[in-house]
Amino acid sequence: MDSRLQLIKELTELHGVSGFEEEVRYYVKNRLEKITEISTDNLGSIICKKTGSSEDPKIMLAGHMDEIGFLVSSITKEGFLKFIPLGGWWDQVLLAHRVIVKGSKGDIPGIIGSTPPHLLEAKEKEKVFEKKAMFIDIGAESKEEVMEKFGIQPGDVIVPDSPFTPMHNPKYIMAKALDARLGVALFIETIEELAEIDPPNTVFGVGTVQEEVGLRGAQTSTDVVKPDLAFVLDVGIAGDTPGLEGKYIDVELGKGPILLLADASMIPNRSLRDFVIDTAKSHNIPLQFATMTGGGTDGGTIHKYGSGVPAVSFGIPTRYIHSHSGIFHRDDYDNLLRLLMEMIKKLDAGTVDLIKK
Repeated sequence: MDSRLQLIKELTELHGVSGFEEEVRYYVKNRLEKITEISTDNLGSIICKKTGSSEDPKIMLAGHMDEIGFLVSSITKEGFLKFIPLGGWWDQVLLAHRVIVKGSKGDIPGIIGSTPPHLLEAKEKEKVFEKKAMFIDIGAESKEEVMEKFGIQPGDVIVPDSPFTPMHNPKYIMAKALDARLGVALFIETIEELAEIDPPNTVFGVGTVQEEVGLRGAQTSTDVVKPDLAFVLDVGIAGDTPGLEGKYIDVELGKGPILLLADASMIPNRSLRDFVIDTAKSHNIPLQFATMTGGGTDGGTIHKYGSGVPAVSFGIPTRYIHSHSGIFHRDDYDNLLRLLMEMIKKLDAGTVDLIKK
């Protein structure tokens, strides 16, 4: 496994659901503290400042550190855990999946369970089983054992148990938390490459918190950075699986990163959008386009900071987002990293001023 895949493996296998991103923050700090100036906001977002030949313009690369997960809401007298979601989960993808409960005495394995289908009425089998009827089985015999022996209590977090797995075609990678640890990996690698050159700007790699529950860290970290321009690094929905015909998602794995043309939270700056497209064309970097009417990214908050920040959102095409495991293509990641580097090298004060006009 090469160093790039090792970075992505390490990041995706960390546990960091919304509001509990400490493991990811420590990882980023340890990786970049020797080549950047590290700070945090009061919610826990990490800000890694890499100064080039000029203090301005300030370029923000934002990738959110949190992944979707769960929170223990209560413990039954028999020792089963009831839970609530942290982030967007579709009920239908949950049953029988393994999870890890983060207790005070260490990680505890478990599985999401429900009433066996053999005991359901015919009408009940036709319905999507709801989260509120599910529970997590950790192999305990009582509530007392869960709390005293296992060290689990209400308020503890639960993460998907899903290892990083290169597939038979090694360019296809399966893992949890691709949304958006891929974005974190991208700003880490961008900053590490910038350490070898002297860009005409200052770049801030920002690992935001609580994106999945309301873009919260994007708001507080942007207030610290006060960027002149922002690139949001996330994942995007791939449309190349059966059943998506007619959904108008013209995105395939391996055909290039996504430039998001509009979503429910942001219409990107047109001049910056054109700058992205022109840069990709001039360097023969493939680029795909998408819209998303039912969601958004950290850009939805970042672009409204102060008097406004020119921003665009990128996505690595990913299958099965917001589930225990997603799949992405190595070439799409590589090409977005190339594109970021080429753009940053050109974004001097004069160019940014033209984009803002």
